[in-house]
Amino acid sequence: MSILLLGVGFIFLIKGADFLVNGSSALAKRIGVSDLMIGLTVVAFGTSMPELLVNTFASLNGNTDISIGNIVGSNIFNILCILGISSTIYPLTVTKGTVWREIPFGLLAALVLGILANDVLFDKLDYSIISFIDGLVLMAFFAIFLYYIACIYKNTDNNALYGDEGKMSLAKSLFMILLGITGLVFGGKMVVDGSVFIASRLGVSQSLIGLTIVSAGTSLPELATTAVAAYKKNSDIALGNIVGSNIFNIFFILSISALTTPLVIPTYFNADILVLIASSLLLFLFMFTGKKRILDKWEGFVFLVLYALYIIYLIKRG
Repeated sequence: MSILLLGVGFIFLIKGADFLVNGSSALAKRIGVSDLMIGLTVVAFGTSMPELLVNTFASLNGNTDISIGNIVGSNIFNILCILGISSTIYPLTVTKGTVWREIPFGLLAALVLGILANDVLFDKLDYSIISFIDGLVLMAFFAIFLYYIACIYKNTDNNALYGDEGKMSLAKSLFMILLGITGLVFGGKMVVDGSVFIASRLGVSQSLIGLTIVSAGTSLPELATTAVAAYKKNSDIALGNIVGSNIFNIFFILSISALTTPLVIPTYFNADILVLIASSLLLFLFMFTGKKRILDKWEGFVFLVLYALYIIYLIKRG
C-alpha cells in the first residue's frame, strides 16, 4: 500500500504540475504577458512545483532529511541523469550566454548551499541548520535571479512559445489552475507519507529515500521536457530547463522550506552536496572539452556512469 501511495502521489504531482503550467500559461497569455516571460517564469515554476509541495509537507512534518534529500538529489539527478540521457539522444549545443551566465549561476547555487549547510565547519557546532535567516539569504539570491530574467525579457525579441494556450477560455484556464494545485497538494502529501513509511519498513534512512526515489520522481517533469527538447534538437531549451530548475530548487524551494521550519542538516549530507558541486562544475568544464559549447554523447555517457556510481554509494551508505 505504501508503494501504491507513493506511485499515486507521483501521478498527482506530475499531472498537477502539467495542469498548473497549461492553465497559468493560458491565463498569462490572456492578460498580455509575453511568451518568453511565460516560459521563463510560469513553466519553470510549474515544473518545480512537485519539489516545492514535497518539501513543504516534509518540513511541516519534521522530515528534514526528505526535504534536503529531495532538493540535493533532484539537482544531481537533473545534471547527471537527465542531461546524460538527453545528450546521448542528441548532442546539446549551448549558447555563449548559458555557458557564462546560467551554468555558473547554477554552480553558485550549489556553493551557497554548501556554505549555509556547514555550521559544523564554520561555527564549530555539532550539527548544521539552514535557519530562517539562511532562508532569507537564499530568497535574496532568487530575487537576483528574477532580476536577471527580467533583463533577458527586456533585451530579447519574444518568439511565440505557447500560442495555442492563449485560445483557452478563462473558465477553463482557472479550472486547470485549481485542478493543478489540488493535484499537487494531494500528491505532495502522499509522496511524503509513502516515503516515510517505506523508509521505516525497509530500515533505511529517510535521506536515502529522499535522495533516490523522491528526487527522481519529482524530477519527472524536467526529464520529460528535456528529453523531448533533445529529441527535437532544441538544445538550448533542453539544458536551460535543467539549469533553471536547479537554481529554482535551491534559491526558491529550499528558502521556502527554511522559512517554514529550520532544517537540521546531518553532517553526512556534505558528501551529497559535494557531489552536486562537482556535477555542476563538471557541466561547466564540459563546455570547453571537445567541441566548445556542446555537451557530446560521450560526455552524457560519463554523466550516466557517474550517476550509477553515486547510487551504488548511496545504497552502501544506507
